[in-house]
Amino acid sequence: MFPELTRDDVFRLETRRLWLRWPRMADANAILRQAGEKAVAEMTASIPHPYPPEAVEPFIFAMRKGNALGEHLVLAITPRSKPNEVIGMIGAHKQASGVPFIGYWLGTPHWSKGYATEAVQALIDTLFSLVDLPAIEADTRVINPASRRVLEKSGFRPEGSFLKSLPARGGLFPCEQFRLDRSTWAALKSWGASGWAHAPERETGEEPAHAPTLGMPPRRQQEQAEPCPA
Repeated sequence: MFPELTRDDVFRLETRRLWLRWPRMADANAILRQAGEKAVAEMTASIPHPYPPEAVEPFIFAMRKGNALGEHLVLAITPRSKPNEVIGMIGAHKQASGVPFIGYWLGTPHWSKGYATEAVQALIDTLFSLVDLPAIEADTRVINPASRRVLEKSGFRPEGSFLKSLPARGGLFPCEQFRLDRSTWAALKSWGASGWAHAPERETGEEPAHAPTLGMPPRRQQEQAEPCPA
């Protein structure tokens, strides 16, 4: 499902404020510190709380391996001005239906700044542009209105509520299903004069995100450490 372009660790997406890139082993401490917070972990299906320190590097290895094999596309969210400083993660994953599923999280210091919306819109732009997809799906816990707003501002429409197994939470929990069809995405893109600006209101300090730029910089020297969302 995911094209060759995304299967190299120099692949990146750039937006007005963010740089989305492959996760690296050097990101382990930042991921452990932020993803392991209760407020972050409890909204996800697979992030445990507390986060075992010994689980972080195997997670990064698995995300890098899956990226390289085209099994998913999981990217670290970083400030464009500080691409080595991870503030969250976002990913797209295969489903049996052929419609990919996206998930994401941000560390709590970076909430309410519009970063999640900017990252989601960059990823869905990229998926629809590079892959012939009919739609993209996502879901949120019903107790997570902030994530719901991110999806709605990115064009997703609610499809109803259901009980979902959240392994790291230990059972079934009420969630809301969302779907973004290609036709809706195309219409929203044509309406925006300069990138994505769907929402009638913006989060505090948020400005319309520019369309993402696909980046393939000159190959860096091989990282010493050899070989993701909610």
